[in-house]
Amino acid sequence: MSPIVGSDAIRSAANEEKSRYTRSELMVVAAARALRDREVVFVGIGLPNLACNLAKRLHAPGLELVYESGVFGAAPERQALSIGDPCLVSGAAAVCSLPELFLLYLQGGRIDVGFLGGAQIDRHGNLNTTVIGSYDRPKVRLPGSGGAADIAAMASRVFIIGRQSPRSFVAKVDFVTSPGYAAGACQLEGAGRGPELVMTDLGVYGFDRALGTMAVRSLHPGVTFEEVQANTGWSLPSPEVLETTAPPTDEELRLLREELDPKGYYLRAGV
Repeated sequence: MSPIVGSDAIRSAANEEKSRYTRSELMVVAAARALRDREVVFVGIGLPNLACNLAKRLHAPGLELVYESGVFGAAPERQALSIGDPCLVSGAAAVCSLPELFLLYLQGGRIDVGFLGGAQIDRHGNLNTTVIGSYDRPKVRLPGSGGAADIAAMASRVFIIGRQSPRSFVAKVDFVTSPGYAAGACQLEGAGRGPELVMTDLGVYGFDRALGTMAVRSLHPGVTFEEVQANTGWSLPSPEVLETTAPPTDEELRLLREELDPKGYYLRAGV
């Protein structure tokens, strides 16, 4: 007869599994898994860059990387430290000016996936990278849109990646920099196509396209719905079945730690 495994043993095994990786690593892995081979991706520096290069090494070798500095078909041999890092140009398929990149590729409908992040996001996927507080008298002035508003409106699919907290997941953004599903938020009828996925250090979220509202798709191992709700500024709909994000494989972790971010610039231990 097989021995009965108690709840303490189950919790111990779960904790041991979680200690293999950090939540930041799982967030990047989840983003990488959502990418498809041969897609053209408008990618930024940091976590999106890690996700794209991880996908290229595993299941999407034909992924084309586009950077807003004017680089198309980038093949960086190391982790770029900024959007102007020379490693992005070396071996690239083409290099052009920033206006040409936006006009010919993004506005021309040639971008399959665009990665975005922000200081604030609301239930409709509206992003704020402009100000915290009122626009006229802000508490904090942020970098602004850059190309984010164009990406939100013109990329075929939009992925948002970032850490989750009550400060970042808010009931209403202080300023709509990049429009999501809710036209009323920025008083523009039909503004934006709306994001497809949101990847955080707590879970993965999708959107009910009919309502234009965010909903839990999966929670990372060990994360409860109560923890997620405590880090969200609005009431999330409770799913009938709570899916669990598949943990990173050994190979995914090896690539992240040994090849893509060996010095931990973006994936620091324990974060």
